[in-house]
Amino acid sequence: MEGGKPNLALVYQAVQALYNDPDPAGKERASVWLGELQRSMYAWEISDQLLQLRQDVESCYFAAQTMKMKIQMCFYELPPETHNALRDSLLTHIQNLKDLSPIIVTQLALAIADLALQMASWKGCVHTLLEKYNNDVSSMPFLIEILTVLPEEVHSRSLRIGANRRTEIIEDLAYYSSTVVTLLTSCVEKTGHDEKMLIKVFRCLGSWFNLGVLDSNFMAGNQLLMVLFQVLQRDETTTNLHEAASDCVCSALYATENVDNNMALALQLFQGVLTLETAYHMATAREDLDKVLNYCRIFTELCETFLETMVRSPGQGMGDLRTLELLLICAGNPQYEVVEISFNFWYRLGEHLYKINDPALHSVFRPYIQRLLHCLARHCQLDPDHEGIPEDTDDFGEFRVRVSDLVKDVIFLVGSMECFSQLYSTLKDGNPPWEVTEAVLFIMASISKSVDPDNNPTLSEVLQQVVLLPEGVHMAVRYTSIELVGEMSEVVDRNPRFLDPVLSYLMKGLREKPLASAAAKAIHNICSVCRDHMAQHFQGLLDIARSLDSFALSTEAAVGLLKGTALVLARLPLEKISECLSDLCAVQVIALKKLLTEQSTNGKSADPTVWLDRLAVIFRHTNPIVENGQTHPCQKVIQEIWPVLSETLNAHQADNRIVERCCRCLRFAVRCVGKGSASLLQPLVTQMVSVYQVFPHSCFLYLGSILVDEYGMEEGCRQGLLDMLQALCMPTFQLLEQPNGLRNHPDTVDDLFRLATRFVQRSPVTLLSSSIIVHIIQCAVAATSLDHRDANCSVMKFVRDLIHTGVANDHEEDFEVRKRLIGQAMEQHGQQLISQLLHSCCFCLPPYTLPDVAEVLWEVMVFDRPTFCRWLENALKALPKETSGGAVTVTHKQLTDFHRQVTSAEECKQVCWAVREFTRLFR
Repeated sequence: MEGGKPNLALVYQAVQALYNDPDPAGKERASVWLGELQRSMYAWEISDQLLQLRQDVESCYFAAQTMKMKIQMCFYELPPETHNALRDSLLTHIQNLKDLSPIIVTQLALAIADLALQMASWKGCVHTLLEKYNNDVSSMPFLIEILTVLPEEVHSRSLRIGANRRTEIIEDLAYYSSTVVTLLTSCVEKTGHDEKMLIKVFRCLGSWFNLGVLDSNFMAGNQLLMVLFQVLQRDETTTNLHEAASDCVCSALYATENVDNNMALALQLFQGVLTLETAYHMATAREDLDKVLNYCRIFTELCETFLETMVRSPGQGMGDLRTLELLLICAGNPQYEVVEISFNFWYRLGEHLYKINDPALHSVFRPYIQRLLHCLARHCQLDPDHEGIPEDTDDFGEFRVRVSDLVKDVIFLVGSMECFSQLYSTLKDGNPPWEVTEAVLFIMASISKSVDPDNNPTLSEVLQQVVLLPEGVHMAVRYTSIELVGEMSEVVDRNPRFLDPVLSYLMKGLREKPLASAAAKAIHNICSVCRDHMAQHFQGLLDIARSLDSFALSTEAAVGLLKGTALVLARLPLEKISECLSDLCAVQVIALKKLLTEQSTNGKSADPTVWLDRLAVIFRHTNPIVENGQTHPCQKVIQEIWPVLSETLNAHQADNRIVERCCRCLRFAVRCVGKGSASLLQPLVTQMVSVYQVFPHSCFLYLGSILVDEYGMEEGCRQGLLDMLQALCMPTFQLLEQPNGLRNHPDTVDDLFRLATRFVQRSPVTLLSSSIIVHIIQCAVAATSLDHRDANCSVMKFVRDLIHTGVANDHEEDFEVRKRLIGQAMEQHGQQLISQLLHSCCFCLPPYTLPDVAEVLWEVMVFDRPTFCRWLENALKALPKETSGGAVTVTHKQLTDFHRQVTSAEECKQVCWAVREFTRLFR
């Protein structure tokens, strides 16, 4: 903080303003100022003083939270000789403040736990705490709080204590785990059934189960397990206690997942959970949804734990299928939220049975799946008094989507055809109420694609009947029937006689506001699947496209209709395509021209994105088959449209969103005609470069990469494309060299390296011989530490592909030149690259990026193994060997093992495995 350490009165004032100032601006100012204080070195001393003074809840909470945050994020700021004093001070604070507020106790408990994990000199911290507070009843609540958060913090993302220290701590906690459980048991004995204490005990026990350090034989005979199930069996248990007990049982079941290694505990839990069925029925009768949901969580976790046993020996021992009966009882609960809890289990069961593929085993589980599907169909029913179409964005709509996904995944056990026929017969033979009809049609739509469409009379009959539905049926039934028709496009393709009735049915829907978007989506599906049959209906599609805005369509549905139209257009005879494409684009082009005219006359700029997106989808999906030597039928249309796109881009050059849509539209136009867009190359590049100098929108870099991809192999275009790259790089480097430039502009990094990678793929020598390559490599080295999925992936791909051009002898005449140029680049940047990559892996990048890093290391090693060995050794020497808390991060043996594993690797995945294991030492 500027101006030195602030006085306490000022800090109090700011804390009071943060919590109590009625003016939001005052709150915001206080928040910014206190945030600065928390980042400064003074925060340690000031929060300690605030906790000593104990003036009020707000100041103590701020101080406790600051202390926790500093220990988590900035522990390195403290010299090792202060660690003991900090520990003693925190223990004093938590004892003095134990009655002020539970949230302050939690923050201080987290601070103590995080300190214990990082402070290597504090040996046996659990033992210390138990000795100090074991016999003091008043200290019990905060002692249990510390013992609860300590195991939770072991795998905390904010603490980078490394695998060595983590292993040491887990062994230490495992050693004292039985002592902790004994303490918890005696707590329950002493305080009887005091609810608050029981909740704390269950939370703490759950935390130790989650860490996986409890001795399962010791726990199997432990009294706490009995207490847990007694609490869950009792009807009068309160909601909070019930939830804590349920969480604890779920943690115990999760920890017992390896049933064979935890036989005694698994059996106790199995028998214990089966006793809860009566309590579940009681909670259902009382309509106590919280408890019902808790029981369902427990039953689901039971099934998850015993899934493999169940599949291996169904009906025997702990493979007892009463566990599935419990889940089906839950599925029968009228509240759909209850059955939803079990979905993940049913997915996993389906997956297991699909892999095993044993008909005898399938027949054991089939009746259970049939009952589940029956329940799901009932849960999908809308309320009888529901009006209009089904909502798909509310909670119930999302539930139905998840049901549809689940049904698709487990239907193979019942047989799609059998199920489809059964569902249809309930409609055909009975006369169910509309909400039952709608739900049945919904499930039929989910499975129709998995029914074989060839020579299938039932499917044909369903399609015939659905398109004959009278207009008087409930709107929701019509809506879902339209969705079903869209899903049955394969059947239409096999039976073209249905095409006319189906299209006229969908056209009726298209003209009605509530049904329009669903009908548009169904027409799009039919265009995609029946492209050849639809060619005769192209004029009709064109008429719809011309008057698109006269239908009440969502943006997505309108774009989908145009996509369907473009897919059919591409199947017309070549000589017709040009004229039809021109007609299809005309509406959007006229609209864009109108907007430009309005802007020039009255200065107001209206948003052109709707029209740009529609043009983009047309260009993207009009992909006719053009033989070599033939002029592309779309070339002429795109040349005619270019001036309007160019003007639109100029008019909105400051608006990133609109420029992005323009570039997207141009990208698909270029992709559509490929080399046929050559006449646009010069004016397009000139415009891109001139706008980019003023408004560096990253989409221009992306569009540049498309141009390089299309034209980079053309000898006559290479120099022009290189000039484009150099012109685009200057403003880009200026942007990225600003403070935090890489972090603040990940899209620019992503698109810059896509462009550079395309150059490497299409014309490596042009790029490697240029003066810009040095700057691009330097930028890449700096960007390897960027923790952004897309940007990091692009950077790594560029470096990998760059080096690979010097490795892959593709017998092209320029291979030797490439090899020499890569050699020069590696001589200049190799050591820096390897050091930066290693540092980034250990301290900056998330684990999912490591395979990309491993590929780069592999390519460098394949290019020049002896030099790589030296570079890697130097990089390893530069890594820190200890944490700020004095724990050993990496031993000499671990360093030499890693060096040996990488340098002796015979394939890339061995490097990847070694990097993954090694970086765990720093996480």
